[in-house]
Amino acid sequence: MRSLRRRAGAFAPLAYGARAPGRQSPAYAVGRFWPSAWIASTLLAATLVLPALAVMPDEKLADPVMEARAREISKELRCLVCQNQSIDDSNADLARDLRVLVRERLVAGDSNEQVLAYVHDRYGDFVLLRPPVTGYTALLWGGPFALLLLAGFGTALYMRQRRRDVETTPAPALTAEEEARLAALLNDDKPGVGR
Repeated sequence: MRSLRRRAGAFAPLAYGARAPGRQSPAYAVGRFWPSAWIASTLLAATLVLPALAVMPDEKLADPVMEARAREISKELRCLVCQNQSIDDSNADLARDLRVLVRERLVAGDSNEQVLAYVHDRYGDFVLLRPPVTGYTALLWGGPFALLLLAGFGTALYMRQRRRDVETTPAPALTAEEEARLAALLNDDKPGVGR
């Protein structure tokens, strides 16, 4: 009887603020949660801030207008060693060199178009995040779609020819033995016949 009371007491409602025997307080559980939440929020903040840290303070120009132009140009240029990332967002050494080159050309008096043309002449179409439409780039953009259309057209022709072959090829004639078996099977399926 005594053990039954102990078991029932474990399920009895607790008074406000009371804690079940052998259980940890809710405050302790919340305290265990905070380190992981802090780490997660720190990592999230770091991933949001890291692209802003790509341009180092020693690269920035003193004139805010020139710096804004440099940032605008940097957003149009691709980092050559990164995966589809602008040099403005990249931390790679080559991206840093290109950012410095852009700023040097702006300080020398080049316009935005002249800076882009200079970098384009040195590195080709790949350095531009939005390359110009030429015969070569049109082939790169349109080539996969043309191949897909060609494959679809070829498949349609093949299926049409195959269907035509099936329709024109006559079925082989049944032998006398096969016709007798077929007739027997058909008569067996009819209700009330031969049973």
